[in-house]
Amino acid sequence: MFKFLMTEVEKAYNCSAIILNTIEELEHGVLDTLRTMFPPIYAIGPLNLVEKEQIPESSVLNSIGLNLWKEDLDCLAWLDKKEPNSVIYVNFGSVVRMSSRELVEFGWGLANSKQNFLWAIRPGLLGGESAVFPPEFEVEIKERGLLVGWTPQEKILRHPSVGGYLTHCGWNSVLESIVEGVPMICWPAWAEQYTNCWFLCKHWGLGMEITNVEKEEVERLVRELMIGENGKKIKAKAIEWKKIVEDAVTAPAGSSCVNFDNLINEVLLSKFQTC
Repeated sequence: MFKFLMTEVEKAYNCSAIILNTIEELEHGVLDTLRTMFPPIYAIGPLNLVEKEQIPESSVLNSIGLNLWKEDLDCLAWLDKKEPNSVIYVNFGSVVRMSSRELVEFGWGLANSKQNFLWAIRPGLLGGESAVFPPEFEVEIKERGLLVGWTPQEKILRHPSVGGYLTHCGWNSVLESIVEGVPMICWPAWAEQYTNCWFLCKHWGLGMEITNVEKEEVERLVRELMIGENGKKIKAKAIEWKKIVEDAVTAPAGSSCVNFDNLINEVLLSKFQTC
């Protein structure tokens, strides 16, 4: 990983421009520092929101997608039956692995919280093992919990019944959650996920971190996010950031909108003009 990062840094020094999937308002301090070290940097994200704004829902382009596994679309009908902001969505991404013990602790923590939850347990989450829960777990979560293989994540985060997201803090997932105004419980596993978690919990006020994967801790944090006073504050902050991010992309003077125009004029078009 270190060698890969060093190689990418060397490439960055010699490029014409650097495009980042973020917005100025989220990481202005970091961006300001990077701009003293590298070629011009253009923050034009969140790209998932840019895509949604630029491509109509009816466009054939929306049928083009990249998924490692087949999405379970039936979970959307399940969400339709739940009250607004009453479901916590759980997904640890496409790469993270956990132990059987961690799976059980997360499972019983979610069950004991008495909150509705939708949990995407992808193939390979436990390495070569299968995710198996005892019959009493299925009885406990009946009507409240739904376990699926893989999900249409953006549609789920956009769904009005979803009020929280238990995440591994991968950057794409973080941005998708911020775009939809969904607060997070953070369980980082590796790489930049720890940095993302720190920003979410300590700097942006958008999440709470799980530091000990025990069912009691999972239960406590899920209840706090979904029905606790601190959860209400984090939810309010998430709504604030949702508006900031939307303005960055959709407003004519929004930071990502301006940066995108500058990228085209200063980098892409300038190359044609000099030919």
